[in-house]
Amino acid sequence: MNGLKVLTPAVPNIPWQEKPSGLVDAPIWRHTENPIIGRNPAKGVARIFNSAVIPYQGEFIGVFRGEQKDGIPCIYLGRSEDAVHWDIDEEKIAFEDEEGNPFMPIYAYDPRLVKVEGIYYIMWCQDFYGASIGVAKTEDFNKFVRIENPFIPFNRNAVLFPRKINGNFMLLSRPSDSGHTPFGDVFISESPDMVYWGKHRHVMGAGKEWWESVKIGSGATPIETSEGWLLIYHGVSGTCNGFVYSMGGVILDIDKPSIVKYRCTEFLLTPEEWYEERGFVPNVIFPCATIVDSETKRMAIYYGAADTYVGMAFAYIDELVDYIKANSVLTEMDTEIGKR
Repeated sequence: MNGLKVLTPAVPNIPWQEKPSGLVDAPIWRHTENPIIGRNPAKGVARIFNSAVIPYQGEFIGVFRGEQKDGIPCIYLGRSEDAVHWDIDEEKIAFEDEEGNPFMPIYAYDPRLVKVEGIYYIMWCQDFYGASIGVAKTEDFNKFVRIENPFIPFNRNAVLFPRKINGNFMLLSRPSDSGHTPFGDVFISESPDMVYWGKHRHVMGAGKEWWESVKIGSGATPIETSEGWLLIYHGVSGTCNGFVYSMGGVILDIDKPSIVKYRCTEFLLTPEEWYEERGFVPNVIFPCATIVDSETKRMAIYYGAADTYVGMAFAYIDELVDYIKANSVLTEMDTEIGKR
């Protein structure tokens, strides 16, 4: 699909490796240096995984889920020249309220990071009298101001679109319950101001295919293309030995993103390497971020591996969109507006 347009800024220094010659049918391939972040990566931190990165001032910056040695997850800041080798701050991010007072979450995990109209927003899962979504904003990655939680419990996997649609901020989420929930669909909500959220719509449910038959959740920030919003997400299957998390892909309508245009019936990546199959939580691929170069249509995908490591994978966006379209199977719930 040479005519596909990727409507994002160019990132000429994107991390990249070409597809290995032996991979014939796979639209996504792994970095040969995986895992790019291993165990005990910073003082007091046992494991970093399920983290998000973004280009910043010609280099890269990221928000990282750091599992402290006392078992409590917190968010740490990291910087990198090449988006592969990272310097992680020793101290967790110091959040404050809008009056400038310290306002730290009890715990915080699985952050996402996106820039909208010059402001960088961080979203994560936290305790708000139950598992729910926390949000903060920053302009310079020095001061981090928490804003109102968008929803009551229970909710996870918040992913903000990189621009307003029809004048409103758009946020994907996955309502659930308080435990390691055995269910979950993706919904979308709108806000004029990042405070008041409504017009909730169902986007898609768990699939009929084994790899996403239990629950699903949004992963990386949607990528705007001429075919629609490309969304990388995770799908979960149940086995006799527990859950297995794989990576999937869909394309959402550009103006009404509660409508799914194409949904790949096959997983894009599933646990196969040792760092995905073996760790604190085995058999997990959990995508949280992408870096995209619109000029070359190259994409680097960041994912948590086995709740222990950070992995990186690569794809050409036009090839990936073609693959999703060629293997798309839709249900009535996918194609409806999501309002009942």
